[in-house]
Amino acid sequence: MKKAGSIVKQLFVILFWIGVWAVLAALVDQALLLPSPASVFLRLLELAGEKSFWITAGVSIFRITLGILCAIALGCVLAVLTCRFSLLDALLSPLLTVIKSTPVASFILLLLIWIGRDQVPAVISGLMVLPVIWNNICAGVRGTDRNLLEMAEMYRLSPFVVLRRIYIPSVMPHFLSAIRSSIGIGWKAGVAAEVLTVPVHAIGRMIYESKLYWETVDLFAWTVVVVLISLFIEKIVISALNRLGKSTEERMVGGGD
Repeated sequence: MKKAGSIVKQLFVILFWIGVWAVLAALVDQALLLPSPASVFLRLLELAGEKSFWITAGVSIFRITLGILCAIALGCVLAVLTCRFSLLDALLSPLLTVIKSTPVASFILLLLIWIGRDQVPAVISGLMVLPVIWNNICAGVRGTDRNLLEMAEMYRLSPFVVLRRIYIPSVMPHFLSAIRSSIGIGWKAGVAAEVLTVPVHAIGRMIYESKLYWETVDLFAWTVVVVLISLFIEKIVISALNRLGKSTEERMVGGGD
């Protein structure tokens, strides 16, 4: 019942903002400036019927998701290492600061010089996600209950048991929060890189061409595609991680090692 109420509430919010959009489009009454939701929806249906749409979306999904996944893996490894070795933390912290402070456009232009344009979106999405993962995992590791760690040392628990029963439950909320932020950040950065580098078969290329030829309806349609893909991937990943977290908690409660 509670879940059904939540779904109804979400639908109401979505319909409310679509209604606001429709009213504003009617007031402006110029599709070039602000197309109506109906025209964008119809254009989306047209695009979905084209083979090139699915190729373009598929390539962008693969490219940007690969960058995000690589950044998640690297961020986890670096977080563990920097929490374990203070010298490594001192050496790599400035790098993290540089990545967070440097404008995305600067990285995009530099990478466009150094590597092929087809690889830039994946690298950019990874670069933007890396600091988020790194910071959150470090916060989880450093925030682990010291009393539990002392108890584990006293009972001489194996490193694997300490990792599974103490560190993972402590880090998991931080990790989930990082994933939620990372997917949106990675997608925005990756599509921005596609817009600037204009690789073959890319959503960003279609957005750029829509702007270039003043096809505002297409611009809105492809933007909606980006939002839907980002939300869909986020839902899948978070759902999978939540199930993993619950199964970990169940194993902890059930005992065993």
